Amino acid sequence: MLYIIGLGLGDERDITLRGLDAVKKCDKVYIEAYTSLLSFGLSTDGLSTLEKLYGRPITVADRETVEEKADHFLSEARDSDVAFLVVGDPFGATTHSDLVVRAKNLGVQVKVVFNASVMNAIGICGLQLYRYGETVSIPFFTETWRPDSFYEKIQRNRSLGLHTLCLLDIRVKEPSFESLCRGRKQYEPPRFMRINTAIEQLLEVGQLHGEPAYNEDTDCVGFARLGSEDQMIVAGTMRQLQKVDFGAPLHCLVIVGKTHPVEEEMLDFYKLTDDIPQQNDNGTA
Repeated sequence: MLYIIGLGLGDERDITLRGLDAVKKCDKVYIEAYTSLLSFGLSTDGLSTLEKLYGRPITVADRETVEEKADHFLSEARDSDVAFLVVGDPFGATTHSDLVVRAKNLGVQVKVVFNASVMNAIGICGLQLYRYGETVSIPFFTETWRPDSFYEKIQRNRSLGLHTLCLLDIRVKEPSFESLCRGRKQYEPPRFMRINTAIEQLLEVGQLHGEPAYNEDTDCVGFARLGSEDQMIVAGTMRQLQKVDFGAPLHCLVIVGKTHPVEEEMLDFYKLTDDIPQQNDNGTA
């Protein structure tokens, strides 16, 4: 049996009782480590914290393991119970849907234990979840690769008066382009996109269009470490949020569409105030 278990957003305590019961009876436990991270990351101390509560040793599964070598732990799940732990909810990333398809094609039984994810936790800011359009991902730009496929989706959402959730790039154990060209993988240091970078890139793309779907005066909501004890939520214009120091990752951004009075009242609680840390011109707090 393959158990795909959501861990929630904060720390090791956010797992559900049903999920914890499943983990404790599994012979092998893997944790997916590239679509999201818990608040304490995946350091040795962080893993030991999980292992102590869950009562099982945990193997980190990076992108390469899940997308290219999944048959190994899927084969294990044919004859024993295997847990695959996912930060947030199991179906918050298409990779995990693909894993279910592959498991079923191999005749492996699958059970899913759901949990909170960024897709519903953003409701804390007061914007109604049913008034969101298509979610977009904002990747890190490079000198030679500056994709803008997200722009049309944001434009369509805004034309319908809908809010847009922007998921910001996470790069963990990603091979460098140069190493791939040489045929020998070398991995880049981990990188987590910040709200400030996301807004800079969004504005760059918007300026390429004659009548941009958004600009520096467009209202947004920035989220950092959502679901953690030190989560940070700030509402303001793109210009305002670009100057805010949101601190440690993970970050995400919502571009606000047409709002109702109750939504506006809730957003007022998160409006930028003088006690919110600002960045200096060089990007530091």
